[in-house]
Amino acid sequence: MLLLTGSTGNIGRELTRALIASGTEFRVLVRDPARATALPAHIERRVGDLEDPDAVARALDGVTALFLLVPGTGVDHTRHAVKAAQEAGLRRIVLLSSAYAVGDPVPAMGRWHHAREELLAESGVPHTILRPGALMSNVLEWAPAVRAGLPLMDPTGPGRAFPVDPADIAAVAAQALTTTSSESAGYTLTGAESFTFAGQVAALGRELGRDIAIRTAATPEEAISARFPNGAPPALAAAILESFIALRSDTEGLHTDTVATLLGRPPRTFAEWCDAHRAAFE
Repeated sequence: MLLLTGSTGNIGRELTRALIASGTEFRVLVRDPARATALPAHIERRVGDLEDPDAVARALDGVTALFLLVPGTGVDHTRHAVKAAQEAGLRRIVLLSSAYAVGDPVPAMGRWHHAREELLAESGVPHTILRPGALMSNVLEWAPAVRAGLPLMDPTGPGRAFPVDPADIAAVAAQALTTTSSESAGYTLTGAESFTFAGQVAALGRELGRDIAIRTAATPEEAISARFPNGAPPALAAAILESFIALRSDTEGLHTDTVATLLGRPPRTFAEWCDAHRAAFE
């Protein structure tokens, strides 16, 4: 039996589909059962929150492995989950982290991810850490503007990234959750295609059969204001600002072949992702 957190998000939904397809038994920990209505009726729901150590401990009863996707920028949720996993004798935790979690120095966007990884490393519980780079699903943030015919604001100019499909992250997670190995590992996950912001917008436009206008952000601060019109928490805003500046200067982009190596097939393309999510933009 596996326990999944974050099962209603972009990666979690793909993971539930992968586990159902393979016939793997799992339950989900959800704060709001109404958000898990898309799951088949036979999937067990445990209502609770990672903020509640007792709820986490109860959800882990009879579980052998945990998929841990932690919201926000803190570490208490991870601390609660790791302690409960130690007490339950779990054979593995699979933590969704970020490519930002590594570096010297660790960038602001990765500091809370790095702190979570440190808790896991000190726990003694075998674990797999997944560090995706840019996510294809981030493009869903563009959907309201695309549907309204409004221009998208480009915050990173010539900077490049190799976005990865959440379905590929989920496939790697499913593999890690069901492994019999007792070794711990960490994987940086990217797609195989390099895009600038403008290039990714153009690729989306080709799939939708129409042009999508772009407006270049005058400053990184303007890009943050456009993304968070009602304001963002100061720590998050500072981290995003730093990441926009770094991404603008990275004209090569972070790339690994880890997805292909682990799954034995090429990563999914951005065109495939667009085709699967076309309805969000129309």
